[in-house]
Amino acid sequence: MSEDGPGRAMTLSEVQQLVRRKDELEAQIRACYQLLEDQKGVGMDGPLVDAEGFPRADIDLYQVRTARHSIACLQNDHKALMKQVEEALHQLHAREKEKHARDEAEARAEAMSQSLPPAFAKVNAVTPESPASTSGLQVDDEIVEFGSVNVHNFKSLQNIATVVQHSEGRPLSVTVIRNGKKVHLGLTPKRWAGKGLLGCNIIPLQR
Repeated sequence: MSEDGPGRAMTLSEVQQLVRRKDELEAQIRACYQLLEDQKGVGMDGPLVDAEGFPRADIDLYQVRTARHSIACLQNDHKALMKQVEEALHQLHAREKEKHARDEAEARAEAMSQSLPPAFAKVNAVTPESPASTSGLQVDDEIVEFGSVNVHNFKSLQNIATVVQHSEGRPLSVTVIRNGKKVHLGLTPKRWAGKGLLGCNIIPLQR
């Protein structure tokens, strides 16, 4: 793109300088075209000789040739500069988009970390067709509330076992964190074909 090389990202002020340079070139090109227009509207392609092949006496040939040459050079510079401006703007836009996505991700992560309550235990196994499975409990769910048990009163897994035994046949309110989101479940401990009243394995979280 320029001597800066592809590895160096352009700053906004550098892009603005390029745009100013582009505007200057366009003004110079317009001025040259105006000069050609003033020379009997000879333009870029009008003949510089008369019908008999002699240099035209009604126009300033030197000015016309100089203006035409300047326009050709300026247009080449303008084309190269436009490519630079386009690439620089694309780069800036991509950086802005990346920054916006990063800011959004950070804001989401911060909001989640602030709003998610602390978990005290984790589900590391769920048996198919068990009460735990039919309630929607999944492996890797982190338990925030299990009936009356929460992070503040949880001492050991015996707390959960006690709640389960006292709630056989009655729905328990269970809150878990799953994939960074809070999920509420209704779990009814009951007899089933397998062992225990739940059919899942819960381990305490080391905090």
